[in-house]
Amino acid sequence: MEPQNITHVSEFLLLGLSDNPEWQPILFGLFLSMYLISVAGNLLIILAVTSDPHLHSPMYFFLSSLSLADIGFISSTVPKMLVNTQTQSKSITYGGCLIQVSFLYLFGCLDNLLLTVMAYDWFVAICHPLHYTVIMNPRLCGLLVLVSFFISLLDSQLNLSTVSQLTFCTDVEIPHFFCDPPQIFNLACSDTSINIVLVYCIGAIFAGVPVSGILLSYTRIASSILRVSSSCGKYKAFSTCGSHLSVVCLFYGTGLGVYLSSAVSSPPRKAAVASVMYTVATPMLNPFIYSLRSREINRALQRILSRTA
Repeated sequence: MEPQNITHVSEFLLLGLSDNPEWQPILFGLFLSMYLISVAGNLLIILAVTSDPHLHSPMYFFLSSLSLADIGFISSTVPKMLVNTQTQSKSITYGGCLIQVSFLYLFGCLDNLLLTVMAYDWFVAICHPLHYTVIMNPRLCGLLVLVSFFISLLDSQLNLSTVSQLTFCTDVEIPHFFCDPPQIFNLACSDTSINIVLVYCIGAIFAGVPVSGILLSYTRIASSILRVSSSCGKYKAFSTCGSHLSVVCLFYGTGLGVYLSSAVSSPPRKAAVASVMYTVATPMLNPFIYSLRSREINRALQRILSRTA
């Protein structure tokens, strides 16, 4: 008997990373640890930036905004997985799935745009140091973050509309630990070709333009640094933006890995495992990268910890 088309499904089933019951406590402990480390690390970055007057600069303002976006990004997927693992339930309501898709795109795009804004900040700092304070004034910094948020909100709603228009069959099992849009498209009974084209077009605009901005900024930065005569000056200039460049490589490298694993005909579970690096590991590692490479952040964190001790 052919599966019956239903336009209003009440819930989806998230199959997670493994069906083996013996793995569930291990996965729960691992993801809980990663989630707590990520939230605590990013909160410490925000606390350090807001409490230390020496960090009240555009660079650290953007960094604290990125930390806030990272908390939202990891919180859009991991808590539901932890609840399902603990309660031994795989269900997520249709509305809950749409909300998860919405927040996933919102904070993912916001991460993307904030990294672009930070690249522009480094470009101004290195290529136009004498005009830095005039160009990167508080009003412009606030406007850049606000515009980034509203563009991310637009991206989120556009992607949400492509998912909410789908009709589904009786098979509503998603071989993932969150509502991954490509997996949702595979479950649809209706023709998804137009939806998929729209998703790729939206992705090309909302991801392609920021990536181009980052590449342009770093091209200008590299060109400016190479004109420095002393090797010590070159090293110092490169090392100042090293933490941001590391985060950019981590964010886009893992994102590209997830895309390639889903594009190649690999088992869905392998794509789900690959997406852990993008959705969980990246927000967790960002605070470590910035704290290890920034003496100012290190000093601010040491002052906070010494006060609490």
